[in-house]
Amino acid sequence: MDITNDRHSQHISRQFNQELDALKTHLLAMGGLVEKQVQDAITSLLEGDSHTAEQVRDNDRAVNDMQLKIDDECTHILARRQPAASDLRLVLAVIRATSDLERIGDEANKIARNALLLLEEGHNMHGFVEVRHISQQVRDMLRNALTAFARFDTRLAVAVLHQDESVDSEYRSAMRSLVTFMMEDPRSISATLNIMWVLRALERIGDHADNLAESVVYLVKGLDIRHVDAKGLEEKDLDKI
Repeated sequence: MDITNDRHSQHISRQFNQELDALKTHLLAMGGLVEKQVQDAITSLLEGDSHTAEQVRDNDRAVNDMQLKIDDECTHILARRQPAASDLRLVLAVIRATSDLERIGDEANKIARNALLLLEEGHNMHGFVEVRHISQQVRDMLRNALTAFARFDTRLAVAVLHQDESVDSEYRSAMRSLVTFMMEDPRSISATLNIMWVLRALERIGDHADNLAESVVYLVKGLDIRHVDAKGLEEKDLDKI
C-alpha cells in the first residue's frame, strides 16, 4: 500500500510523529546544503573563482556532520520506536539517502579541487561547454530527486531515472571528444585530464541522484528497483513489479 502524508499524522504517539517529521526535514536540509555545494563547485570552475572553490572544500565537513547527525537520529528511532511498515521504510530510505547525499558532497569537493588545479595551470577553457551542459542536467536531477522525496512523488522519481540515461549518454560523448582533443594537442593533456575528472564527478552525482529517486520509490511503494532497468519504466508500471 502506498504511504501518504496523512498516515504520518495518525500515530498514537505525537512525539514519534514529530521525530519522523524532523528526520525528513533534516534530510531535506542536508540536500539543500549539498545542492549548494554542487552549484558552488561548478561556479568556481566555470568562473575561475578560487575563493568559492575553497569554500566548497571547507564546507565538506558540514555535510559529513549532517550525515552523522541524521544517522544517529535514525539509530535512536529504530532502537526506541521499533517502527514497522511505512515508518520503517521512511527511516531506511533516509539512511540510504544520506549516504548518497554525502557522496554527492564528496564529488562536489573533487570538482572544487580540480577547479583550483585548473587555475594553477591557466584555466584552460576547453571542455567547459560540456561541463556546463552536463552540470545543469545533474543539478536538475538532484533537485527533482529531493523534491520527489519531499512530496512522496513517484512520478517525479521515475522522471529522474530517465534523466540519468541522458546524462550517461552526454558523458560518454564528452569523454570521446576530450580524448580526441588530447591526441591532437598533447600540450593540453594535463588540463584536459582535470576536465575529464570533473565530468566523471558530475556523472557520479547523476548516479547518486538516481539512487535518491530509487529510494523515493522504495519509500512510497515498498519496491526495490535498484536492479530494474529504468528504460521504458513509467510510474504506472511500479505496481506491476
